[in-house]
Amino acid sequence: MRVGVYPGTFDPITLGHMDIIQRGTRLVDKLVIGVTTNPSKSPMFSLEERLNMVRRETADLGDAVEVVAFDALLMKFAEKQGASVIVRGLRAVADFEYEYQMAGMNQQLNDQIETVFLMADVSLQPIASRLVKEIAMFGGEIHKFVTPLVRDEIVARVQKLGLKGEQ
Repeated sequence: MRVGVYPGTFDPITLGHMDIIQRGTRLVDKLVIGVTTNPSKSPMFSLEERLNMVRRETADLGDAVEVVAFDALLMKFAEKQGASVIVRGLRAVADFEYEYQMAGMNQQLNDQIETVFLMADVSLQPIASRLVKEIAMFGGEIHKFVTPLVRDEIVARVQKLGLKGEQ
């Protein structure tokens, strides 16, 4: 069985993430979505909330997807999952430069696990979780970037935090 890992913070999960997940499931028998924390980011949603969000949004993919929390070196996590592939999404040249460097470092750690880059659908390339949150905090409409349920969760969180947010 070919196992792939798609890591990310998914804060929140966007339509761009969903595009990569759906396409990634065509490349492997099982895609493990690794939801992680990133010390350099300030998440809007807790790890548990993000796990629940990703599980709900990917539920229709059935056994092809497993959602797992991790807080470790990506290659150690991938090894533990029995992965032979790391799936990464690319939006722009800036993404490529960072991802290229990471793929090279990961290959040095374990050359048996390949990194596969998927270009986001052209209509989804500008979407970034950070920008979705920023737009929501300033009261902008985000329905083009996330599913309706995720939109509702973001709007509710922005309102709870006392930020502008009402859309």
